[in-house]
Amino acid sequence: MHQAKPHPTPLVYVAMSGGVDSSVAAALLKERGFRVVGVYMKPWQPRGVACLWQEERADALRVADALGIPLKTWDVSRAYRAKVALPMVHGYRSGRTPNPDVECNRHIKFGVFYERARREGADYVATGHYARIAKRTGGPALLKAVDANKDQTYFLWGIRRAQLAHILFPIGGMTKPEVRAYARAAGLPTAEKKDSQGVCFVGPLNMKSFLASVIRPRSGVIRHRDGRVLGTHDGAAYYTIGQRHGLDIRVGGGPYYVLRTDIQKNVVIVGTDGDLDGRTARFVRPNWLGPKPALGARVTAKIRYRTTEVPVVVTKGKLVFARAVRALTPGQSVVFFRGSRVLGGGILAAAAR
Repeated sequence: MHQAKPHPTPLVYVAMSGGVDSSVAAALLKERGFRVVGVYMKPWQPRGVACLWQEERADALRVADALGIPLKTWDVSRAYRAKVALPMVHGYRSGRTPNPDVECNRHIKFGVFYERARREGADYVATGHYARIAKRTGGPALLKAVDANKDQTYFLWGIRRAQLAHILFPIGGMTKPEVRAYARAAGLPTAEKKDSQGVCFVGPLNMKSFLASVIRPRSGVIRHRDGRVLGTHDGAAYYTIGQRHGLDIRVGGGPYYVLRTDIQKNVVIVGTDGDLDGRTARFVRPNWLGPKPALGARVTAKIRYRTTEVPVVVTKGKLVFARAVRALTPGQSVVFFRGSRVLGGGILAAAAR
């Protein structure tokens, strides 16, 4: 039986959200000679949140038309609800603070989207993330973006190592102003569109309002770490470590910050900002994007997107930071770096203060 020869021009599926970053990613790949197929993923929307997906899809379609590429629409709402939204709610119910953007990348963009695109014959998948992939001894490496202010590698540690060879981040070597300038020069309809803010695929979302719609309010006390009762709350699951605002405390001596929550007793424990400092923590669900660091290796780590990296010693399931770190929060991601390279990451399980 005659077997068809592979097409000489690589095929790439580009996740197109209707924003300028993914628009430029698609345009760059078209310019570089790839066969480009755009994919708009119809999102999940929680009840009570305005659904703007039709407008976003219309913008993606206008860009696809301008570029002369096809645009597919895939409904990922059920997968997002099952893989991201429900586990997030379960995390809050259990006293953890998950990062839905990390889980969205892991399960949707580099899960559902990646797997389906590859099944349909795509040689590569691409997104508008600010990140880079480079060849290194032993295989491709995930690197920080050139634009340090826009770098999104903190959210990408959940990608599987084997996937890196089939992923493209076309704008990772550009700054945001350069992306805007390219979009204008190319006449892309989204050139002046504002950046979206909020939870991946959901947009602007008041987290407490959302949680209150899925987790029943349950009044309890706010207790100082020394035992004093300072106020009341409407559900310990609604609060996260380091939180200052939204506390119903009417006594002096503040400001007060959430130090921890006791979900079983429905108590929120507060203290001063200095009480949030910690130097050790456990982490679980590690995922390494390159050679696993040796036990005792000294690398740097971030425990939140908008924080600076801190030197840390990584042992089996445990972290020892070189200096105090503020608000080590179970459920959040810890991401490890060596220079510009992303080594991998994990989920913070507990902190010792």
